Amino acid sequence: MHPVRPASPPRRPRPVLALTAALALPSALLLVLVALRWSPLMRLDRDVARSLHGRALAEPGVTHVNRVLTDWVWDPWTMRALCAVIVLVLVRRSRDWLLAGWVAATCLIGALLQQGLKSAVDRPRPVWRDPVDSAHYAAFPSGHAMTAAVVCGLVLWLLRRHGAGRPLWRTALTLAVVSVLGVGLTRLWLGVHWPSDVLAGWLLGALTVAVSTAAYDRWVAPNARA
Repeated sequence: MHPVRPASPPRRPRPVLALTAALALPSALLLVLVALRWSPLMRLDRDVARSLHGRALAEPGVTHVNRVLTDWVWDPWTMRALCAVIVLVLVRRSRDWLLAGWVAATCLIGALLQQGLKSAVDRPRPVWRDPVDSAHYAAFPSGHAMTAAVVCGLVLWLLRRHGAGRPLWRTALTLAVVSVLGVGLTRLWLGVHWPSDVLAGWLLGALTVAVSTAAYDRWVAPNARA
């Protein structure tokens, strides 16, 4: 006779699956509400945008700082350049072409998703009689917010994979949080996005990173080590 083995306890949902669901559900809900022009959300967007625009007009010095930050420090092309540097470093130091290509592909997919949603939803940007800044293309989602979330999320993931020390990790985490939140706030202060645009950019950027890194860790990395 073989001993009867006790039934193994049920497995808990993997954290990455829970995180993905936690990001996907609000992203999808927000997309639907914006696409349907849900009145309470539209009203809240207008109220917040109007209040911030008034402050931007009243504080030109702060507005100028926000314009510099959004146009140079946290511009999507600046963030994409950072991603390109990361790819080059990976190739030069570790010869990890697969990981470098995966990072580059994730940034590209994030940009394509962003532009596809802008085209599909085609949400107008705020219009002011006395604008403090201007922007092109549709509003939803915020490209600045989404790009920053994707690039910063990938940087943090790579640091974890390569065993970054605690001081470096804390510094990178602080810079990432400041950059992702900061760029979204600059877009609102300058009156070129609605609050739900920025929130969607954050959610979709984080979702893109969660799905991409989970796929790499689950399917690509084990085969690369084999």
